[in-house]
Amino acid sequence: MTPSNASTAMPSTPNDGPTQSTRRHALVTGAAALTMLSLSKPADARSEGAGSAPTRFVEVGGRKLAYRSVGKGKPIVLAHRFRGVIDLWDPLFIDALAAQGFQVVTFDHSGLGLSTGDRSYNPASLVKDTKDLIDALGLKDVVIGGWSFGGIVAQIYVAMFGASVSHAVLISTTPPGKLVKPGEQLFYDAAAQDAATLDQYTTLFFEPKDAASRAASQRSFERIFARKTGRSPDVPADWALKQVPQSPPNPMFPSDEVLHALKNTNVPILHLGGDHDISVPVENWYALGGQLPTLNLITYPRAGHAPHHQQPELAAAQIAAFIKGTRKA
Repeated sequence: MTPSNASTAMPSTPNDGPTQSTRRHALVTGAAALTMLSLSKPADARSEGAGSAPTRFVEVGGRKLAYRSVGKGKPIVLAHRFRGVIDLWDPLFIDALAAQGFQVVTFDHSGLGLSTGDRSYNPASLVKDTKDLIDALGLKDVVIGGWSFGGIVAQIYVAMFGASVSHAVLISTTPPGKLVKPGEQLFYDAAAQDAATLDQYTTLFFEPKDAASRAASQRSFERIFARKTGRSPDVPADWALKQVPQSPPNPMFPSDEVLHALKNTNVPILHLGGDHDISVPVENWYALGGQLPTLNLITYPRAGHAPHHQQPELAAAQIAAFIKGTRKA
């Protein structure tokens, strides 16, 4: 509908004078213009969103690191979970963060997904990947984040390079040191499966006993696998499982040095966790209450190991509020 057609379609009223007619025409024209904008903007947003963002590469240290960048603003660099690759972030979570005014950078570690080089789950190698990528992209004053295994990477990054970090966002990860509550064997058994299924995804990352959580799992699973082309290949299960214990370790992250660093850092830290995380129980962070001076904790009810996939927009809003509302001491 064009503005002129919209204008003639408006019903007339008695006592219409020139002023009323002109005002009505202006309102209708403006409404039509806004309608055209509202129809065009979602298509543009989708083309630039996480679900279709192009994969880019930086060559550093004799390897190519694959990454994607969504949004503009303060950079948030997210390290992935065990067996995670670029395409296994929920695109709604990434887009929701970008909508909060951030540049969200996700990437594949060396030799995994679309990145080249020697693959390893050695934390030192993973931290080097993260630092090399950040330096190659020229990112400054970054928010370092990580989910699960990536949260360990983020904690080490804070300990080593805290001066270049403004905030740390940890999602469903373990703190350093002895745990008051280890994970459950169920997680390790389910993680050993090769090809991803909805049932496996729900068991690993959500709360199967809760109907709302199961429904959120299905929505997230469908979003993640909606992208059909240019996907980052899965991490081979047989190789990955040889890199980690086959039952819940305690401690999972044995590092007195990193724990000491977190007790003395001025970097604000946020941890998002589910109240029934069968991999890294959130109770272990609460056990450190009073020891980590910059730690903020948010726990999601009836949630598992991926609260940011269960509540992607809420998680993004809370992360944004944390970053915008806190600063280094």
